Amino acid sequence: MKKIIIHRLLTALTTLVLANSAVATDVLRLSGYGPVSRSMGGTAVAHYTGPAGMMVNPATLSLAPEGYTFSGGLDIITADISNQSKVDGSRAVTSDHSSNRGPYYAPEFGVIFQQDKLTLGVGAYALGGLGTEYGTDSFLSDDVNGDPTGLDNSSRLLVMNIPFAVSYQFSDNFSVGGSVDAMWAGMNLNLLLTTAQIGGLAAGGNVSGSLVGPLLGMSPTAAHISFTKNNFIDSGASAWGVGARVGAIWQPQESTTVGFSYNFPSELGDLSGDADLTAVIAGPNPVISGEITVKDFQMPGVLTIGVSHNITPDWLLAVDLSRVYWADVLKDIKTSFSSAAGNLDLNFPQNYKDQSVFGIGTSYKVNKLTLRAGYRYATSGIDGDFMFSTLPVNPTRHISAGFGYQLSEDSNIDFSYTYAVTEKTHNDQVLNTPEPMVNSHSQDNVSITYSVNF
Repeated sequence: MKKIIIHRLLTALTTLVLANSAVATDVLRLSGYGPVSRSMGGTAVAHYTGPAGMMVNPATLSLAPEGYTFSGGLDIITADISNQSKVDGSRAVTSDHSSNRGPYYAPEFGVIFQQDKLTLGVGAYALGGLGTEYGTDSFLSDDVNGDPTGLDNSSRLLVMNIPFAVSYQFSDNFSVGGSVDAMWAGMNLNLLLTTAQIGGLAAGGNVSGSLVGPLLGMSPTAAHISFTKNNFIDSGASAWGVGARVGAIWQPQESTTVGFSYNFPSELGDLSGDADLTAVIAGPNPVISGEITVKDFQMPGVLTIGVSHNITPDWLLAVDLSRVYWADVLKDIKTSFSSAAGNLDLNFPQNYKDQSVFGIGTSYKVNKLTLRAGYRYATSGIDGDFMFSTLPVNPTRHISAGFGYQLSEDSNIDFSYTYAVTEKTHNDQVLNTPEPMVNSHSQDNVSITYSVNF
């Protein structure tokens, strides 16, 4: 394992220098954890960002003040996503059609305790996710003949982490930390597939099961898969699992900190839940109820190195470089539908690519107020021809700003705003979309926390 991490460190440095243009930022992972990190371009590996630092580099918890530190808050994410057909110019725009998708609310809290050289922490944070809501009357809900089906196209993915972290200060300038995380992933999905899409999947050997023959015998023009719950967090298919990370910080001088962390790939169980499979035919659409399983859906390993430097006692500059190993975990999205009538297995090719991510941030303290700003950029995680309209992972650039205000000697409030710059992605392959289209995606993200030391 030590050799693997060293090899990946060298690979990350090389790739970050040689990286080409991008089509996605952090893909399914959030661009930062907590408002301090998010307002500073997602940097967190080499400076103290509060209890949320345990999500990137647990060793930074050694920089916390003595005693207990509690932090609680909320992330709010709103997305502006549209898909335009290249065939006739029709548009499908995500909007608010139900209470479980858009805006997206992700609570966060953490508590740490430091005594002497040992720091312990526990928290709950959203690791990542996404969501779309296209309704029932866009071109995404049309069958292979272009006729409306009235069936929904929407999605939501939420991955939560509950880290149990520890950090130990071996000397005045060197600390090592680690965490073991309980993880939960939940997915909602309403997806219409035209027979042209299903045919394309079948040609690649991605469709199988005892239901294939009976469904084809109905001469369908489309098929619809639905597993969703209209709930704040609970989802149509979900699973628990575990994750882990290790990290270290070293201070070659009082004003400079170098950080390193490695987030291990997740070990989630297969996501499962109740589902409906609908065949779109000339007469009444038959609906088969059963159970869906999303097989081996995992979050990737992440290697991060970084440095922070106090230019003056009140002015901090931080830089992080990350390599995100998506290719190890997301080659295909594998689903299996089972029912009393039979089973249907669908594999959706994704061919995710490893990402390189660069983040830079700064903060400046003026009396009780701390001003922050940052920028984040990443290389491509997926080729446009494999992108789902319900899985749009386009944004490449995040611009962020925020502030912290000291309410009292022991308490403060932190706020961040992040804008994911509009990105357009072209999908010309009729496989994961019903027809060639261009996707446009931007985001507005807000994070706010209250922290107290005691």
